[in-house]
Amino acid sequence: MGRVYEALKRAAESNGGHKKKADGDNRRDPTTVDADGAAARASDQQHDQVAAHIAAHNAAMADALVQSSSILRAPQTAQVSASTEHTEQIVGSALPGGQASRDAGATLGAAGSTRTGEFVTVDISPARVEPHLVAITQPKSPHAERFRSLRTRVLHAGERKKVQAIVITSASVMEGKTLTALNLSWLLAQTDGVRALLIDGDLRHPCAAEYLGIDAPVGLSEVLGEEATLEDSIICLEPAGLHLLPGGARRDDVAELLSGPKFTAVLAQARRMFDFIIIDAPPLGLFTDATVLINRADSALIVARSGKTRYAALERVLEPLPRERILGVVLNASHEDVPEEGYYYQRRDARQSEALESRRDADNAAADESRPVPFEEEVR
Repeated sequence: MGRVYEALKRAAESNGGHKKKADGDNRRDPTTVDADGAAARASDQQHDQVAAHIAAHNAAMADALVQSSSILRAPQTAQVSASTEHTEQIVGSALPGGQASRDAGATLGAAGSTRTGEFVTVDISPARVEPHLVAITQPKSPHAERFRSLRTRVLHAGERKKVQAIVITSASVMEGKTLTALNLSWLLAQTDGVRALLIDGDLRHPCAAEYLGIDAPVGLSEVLGEEATLEDSIICLEPAGLHLLPGGARRDDVAELLSGPKFTAVLAQARRMFDFIIIDAPPLGLFTDATVLINRADSALIVARSGKTRYAALERVLEPLPRERILGVVLNASHEDVPEEGYYYQRRDARQSEALESRRDADNAAADESRPVPFEEEVR
């Protein structure tokens, strides 16, 4: 700015000097005014044009200097440019159209994260579920305690063998695999600090939602068919906090879908969201679906029904499976009775009532012994 000011000052002084010299010459020789008037005026016009050209050039230089400086710009102009300048630069082909979005930084930064937000919540009523779901209908019964024992084994296996995804299947139908999967999952979800997900992987006959007494038309079938997302299909079951991915619509191409990359991606996403994943699979002896699921998961539990499952059938379905993936065999519908009187889950008030009744019986017996015999009986 100093150089521009000096240039303007010199141009003005030069123009003024020429004018003063012409006036002095005219005053010194009045006789030459008429003869030289036209030449003087022509010279003055020439000097004026040169001065105007210099002034315009210097003004243009000053404007360019101001525009190129971020300090000399107006505050309003600098603020607008600072907020929108980064959105007008081409950042590459990673974003649509080569233009960066205002949310591009947040989107790219969150690419490796998985949303574990709120799911649709459904309250489960014990009066509407399948009665054999003892973890819900009879949580203090000896049968529910058996499933708690199974839960303890699963938790220990998860710590010891890094087991996260478990397939529950059976050798044949009507052996209780779905009931075992539901009871175990419900109790796993009640464990402190454990997020459990139950996947109804029996897409030929999905029935987990029906056993729970709820209506869930969208599930794994729609997720694999790209008709719904995993987050939108999962249901949170209260009060246990169990998450359920229903089966959805029945399908016939189950083995092809479970063997493809879509189910692999779904299972990988579920692993990032939950601590334990229980997969209810079709029977081993009927379809290859369960074998495919076992190869995708970490381990498997085989359900056998007492008095129904044949040893030969169980050995036949276990033979092709990798031994390191078999977590164990669950014996269902056993007729072994658990003594109710020795069960520690009796309520405190019930035990107090029994003790009070026993004390009353003892007092009544003592009173009967000390009662005097009637006279008639004594005479006899």
